[in-house]
Amino acid sequence: MIIWLASYPKSGNTWLRALLTSYYYSKNGEFNFKLLPKIYGFPAKKYFEVYNDNLTNATDTAKYWIDAQKKINSDHKLRLFKTHNALGSINNNNFTDRDNTCGCIYIVRDPRNVITSVKNYFEQSYDEALKFLLDERSILTEKVENKYVNFNFLGSWQNHYKSWLNNKLFPTLLIKYEDLENKALFILEEVQDFINNVGNLKNEFDKEKAKKCIKNCSFDILKKEEEKSGFPEALLGQKTQNKIKFFNLGKDNNWRKILPENILNQLNKILASDLERFKYD
Repeated sequence: MIIWLASYPKSGNTWLRALLTSYYYSKNGEFNFKLLPKIYGFPAKKYFEVYNDNLTNATDTAKYWIDAQKKINSDHKLRLFKTHNALGSINNNNFTDRDNTCGCIYIVRDPRNVITSVKNYFEQSYDEALKFLLDERSILTEKVENKYVNFNFLGSWQNHYKSWLNNKLFPTLLIKYEDLENKALFILEEVQDFINNVGNLKNEFDKEKAKKCIKNCSFDILKKEEEKSGFPEALLGQKTQNKIKFFNLGKDNNWRKILPENILNQLNKILASDLERFKYD
């Protein structure tokens, strides 16, 4: 069965993946980027290569979402998967179901900081990034050898989180990016408890190892490692044709200091109820 690490892009999913792969798949809490594929992304190209389909439309992989998950789950093992996909359906094809999923850990981040990360990572202006966050039809995909692969349906930032948090198919644990920054040890223990509960496991929390994981997966260390060795999952910029920095601003991404006033005012107005829901003041 699958436990999803789900989030809107640039909301801390990779950081949580780093912490969890370091915790579950290293001996002493060490970390390097080679561990990240232990929690692989879905949808991803490798899971759709078995289908005899030209994938000429961006949404073509959606028809195989459930079948691909059945194949993944055929060995009856518990797995964590990262996804940026909203929980919903495309052309009557559901992203997942209760037969293939036992839980979700959803990471949310203040959208007033998400927008700057989206702007930088996708080489957009603030106006373009705002439109992207509010667009009910936003997607992520790439084309390789004339085939569409790695298709993720996002929708708007607002509907993305609602699709996962309001679902009735399986339990969902909400994690705030800001709590991961400020009380990572508590969050890691909470995440392990959730994984134990939905996965019928009885793992004891290793506090000392978790502390080492947090130290070894700090933003500054991840940023330095990317600068030294590159980050395999970083995008190639469409404008510059250079790899875009994945670990960019960190705590310097503070909307109070850098977000243009007109963009801030629009976000505060349009997402007022959402900001209140997550206690983002």
